[in-house]
Amino acid sequence: MKSLYFRNLLLFVFVFPVMLPLQLQAQSGLQQFDDQVLINLSETRTPEKTGVFLFISNHNDWVNVGVPVGLLAAGVINDNKSMRQNALYVASSSAVNALFTMLIKKIVKRPRPFLANVKIKAVYQPSQYSFPSGHTSTAFTTATALSQAYPKWYVIAPSFLWASSVGFSRLYLGVHYPTDVAAGAVLGAASAFSLRSLRGE
Repeated sequence: MKSLYFRNLLLFVFVFPVMLPLQLQAQSGLQQFDDQVLINLSETRTPEKTGVFLFISNHNDWVNVGVPVGLLAAGVINDNKSMRQNALYVASSSAVNALFTMLIKKIVKRPRPFLANVKIKAVYQPSQYSFPSGHTSTAFTTATALSQAYPKWYVIAPSFLWASSVGFSRLYLGVHYPTDVAAGAVLGAASAFSLRSLRGE
């Protein structure tokens, strides 16, 4: 079962990025959809909403680091081996996801939306490439791993609500296309699923 997850993850990492540029050229409608979503969102921005989504986006890394650190600390304090193992699972999933996200960005080299289309106005202009969304992939890695470790509704619901909010924030801020965010969500979830054998008992 574990080898199946790794095989699927490798297919996603190496086959999908190679096919994406061809798909984008052949399916100009998809690119138009990506562009139009961001243009529409930019026209509905308000200072209040922008502040909220900047806060969510800027604090994503704190959440992704805080979750495994919190699990580890609680596991040490309570002498809970399962909790310490789950801390390792979440952290390992995040590390694998970060590696694959960086690799795909370098292979695909998709420009940021505000560089590819002058009609798209970003709240700020990050560097690096656009595909996939790193913020989204890390948020979904953490959400998926935490939900796999503790499959309770009161863990799953807020975890994926946060991850979805992070993904939407990247669209609202104009720094990622919808397809970037969708790919980031899939990659993040796949990274966590591929290592779920590391979960604590």
